Amino acid sequence: MARKIAGDAWLRLLPLAGGTVLLLLGLFCAWQTWLIASESGQVARVHAAQDQAVQSLAAEIADEHNRIAQAVAAVGVQGDRAQLAAALRARLPAALEVEVYSAALDEVLHANYREFGYAKAAQLMAAQTSDGNPPVQTVTTHGQRRLSVVQPMGPAARPLAWAWVELPFTPLQRRFESIAPGNGRIDLHQGDDRGALSLLSRGVASAQLEDDAKPVPGSSFSVAAALPAAFIVLPRIWSLAALLALACIVGGLYLLWLRARAPAQREIQPKEIMVSDVTPAKPQPAPPVVRPAAKPPAASPADAIDPSIFRAYDVRGVVGKTLTARVAHLLGQSIGTLMREKGLSEIVVGRDGRLSGPELAGALSDGLREAGIDVIDVGAVPTPVVYFAAYRFNTGSGVAVTGSHNPPDYNGFKIVVGGETLSEGAIQDLYRRIASGALEDGGHGGLRHVDVVPDYIERITSDVQAERRLKIVVDCGNGIPGAVAPQVLEGIGCEIIPLYCEVDGTFPNHHPDPSDPHNLEDLIHAVRQTGADIGVAFDGDGDRLGVVTREGEIIFPDRLLMLFARDVLSRQPGATIIYDVKCTGHLKGQVLEAGGSPLMWRTGHSLIKAKMRETQAELAGEMSGHFFFKERWYGFDDGIYAGARLLEILAGDLEGRTPVEIFVTCPKGVSTPELKIELKEGEHYRFIEKFREKASFGDATLVTIDGVRADWPDGWGLVRASNTTPVLVLRFDADNPAALRRIQQAFREQLFLVDPGLKLPF
Repeated sequence: MARKIAGDAWLRLLPLAGGTVLLLLGLFCAWQTWLIASESGQVARVHAAQDQAVQSLAAEIADEHNRIAQAVAAVGVQGDRAQLAAALRARLPAALEVEVYSAALDEVLHANYREFGYAKAAQLMAAQTSDGNPPVQTVTTHGQRRLSVVQPMGPAARPLAWAWVELPFTPLQRRFESIAPGNGRIDLHQGDDRGALSLLSRGVASAQLEDDAKPVPGSSFSVAAALPAAFIVLPRIWSLAALLALACIVGGLYLLWLRARAPAQREIQPKEIMVSDVTPAKPQPAPPVVRPAAKPPAASPADAIDPSIFRAYDVRGVVGKTLTARVAHLLGQSIGTLMREKGLSEIVVGRDGRLSGPELAGALSDGLREAGIDVIDVGAVPTPVVYFAAYRFNTGSGVAVTGSHNPPDYNGFKIVVGGETLSEGAIQDLYRRIASGALEDGGHGGLRHVDVVPDYIERITSDVQAERRLKIVVDCGNGIPGAVAPQVLEGIGCEIIPLYCEVDGTFPNHHPDPSDPHNLEDLIHAVRQTGADIGVAFDGDGDRLGVVTREGEIIFPDRLLMLFARDVLSRQPGATIIYDVKCTGHLKGQVLEAGGSPLMWRTGHSLIKAKMRETQAELAGEMSGHFFFKERWYGFDDGIYAGARLLEILAGDLEGRTPVEIFVTCPKGVSTPELKIELKEGEHYRFIEKFREKASFGDATLVTIDGVRADWPDGWGLVRASNTTPVLVLRFDADNPAALRRIQQAFREQLFLVDPGLKLPF
């Protein structure tokens, strides 16, 4: 009977509940109608601001071009280059730098590009193939951003010389910043894709960037529009939304009117009183009072942190020892504090497949949110997918929780803030903030979970395609790439044979480090057994690539970079190609032969990316297997994407050559893989300092930007300190075995001068 009474009560409440729900839905639809109606106006204002910016900047650039052209016409081409430059400088008082070069640019082709400037050399060489006036670009000189203009002197069709003029960037900046994009944003880029160098931004940071940017005539600049991010869930048809709102409101009012007219129902009395209705229930004992445990006295943040985990280009330590959830939380607060200072509010967080990943990523996110930062958690994904998500969601910031290729008990953090991958001083700054307690707290940042892997796969497979079907063995070493890489490579048109693609943070089969030849033995065997065309391997977090052939040869990354450079330079002549100190001496000649500008730089993904931004390089690579494509991609290191680009090159060979026949075209000497000497934590840095002071290599050319590299005409050797594990890394490369033995002996003698007890791996 009691159930019947309750049922009647619910029936009487149905019109009230239904009317209320319909009214709320009607109000929501009315709000959506207003958003839809206003969105088109806001979008139009952003696009109008984009067009205005393009026109304004184009006018400024055209004015500068005209002034320079008039000055060149007035000066003529009579006299030596120094006299012509002086005459031009007198007619261009606003110019910061004026130089004149020969028509063939011989002095540029044979210049020391480190001193001359890689971007400058590339722009001058590109001018030879341009029609009319070469486009204006921007360069950074002495830390100052400037406009750079190349002007032909003499007949435009056959210049007799070239004028190089550097102008202040400020007038262009003022024009751009004078434009208001309403509730959206406009960005000024150098380049016309989303991976282009970002120069200026105006408007709301959270607006959603459009894929297509509009080029600025007469320049290499483009203006991208970012539209207001309105929360619209209904179809963007305002009339339909208005009709839904009206229907819901009318329906809700009608139900409430029916409820008001209905006569009150008399309460139905039960015919029988149950014993349980009058017998008092036995009193239940009161629940025990649980008192919170007393909190231990708060320790200083610095007490929880081992400063040795803050390395040259990431934060890395041993889980449970130097790296704990407490450390991750404090690091999140420190990163969040830095972001707040830069006016940034949202960051992407992802993790690799290590067992400690969920706890450390969660603690990091908690710290970021406590600092007031909104977190987009993309879950367990390769590190390149975290970088991609930072572009996809326009945050410019991301943290990959990863131990990369290190043993299972390691983990760490690769950090990007505002488009800059933190390294060296910026990494140490995070520690100083923690040690001093200068951390934001009390914030309430948001958290949302997003699956970005489908977008990542679609972005690659929509651009990269293999023209013929290759059979590929894919070894992921039980790292997180196993969840993504096979899908990508299959999506570009290859037949995939997976090897150790099940994600397992204990790495039960072999260590996920393709730079160690021992870790490639299973892959070589699988390629031979299956008759595959090639085998590819990835490290633990997917930002490095290893390659083996059907014959069992390991194709070292510096030779892969030769193939990549040829491909990129075929579309971007004159582009800067960066490689690290561990790469072969043949690489420089290959880049020059392909029409590029080679640049040797320090090892480390953060350091390479910073140098790419500085020089506007289109491609970079490291001997460890990191490859950075700016051309057609975003400039971050991505082993999976590099694998796709390699297969595109191999499958698209116009002569129909096999992968082995293509690799033969990449010159090689007699070389060693990366050799490693294990030392105690921190001792490897002290060793390199002593080695740099004591080592003497006679007539060899020494490069000391990263460790010590000695180059002879017939080969070279290198010793440097790893920034990921406490080891010395050595590599030797020569034209023949005799030269290799001589170079190794020279290093052996110098190494023993510092420490006679070293156990050398050669």
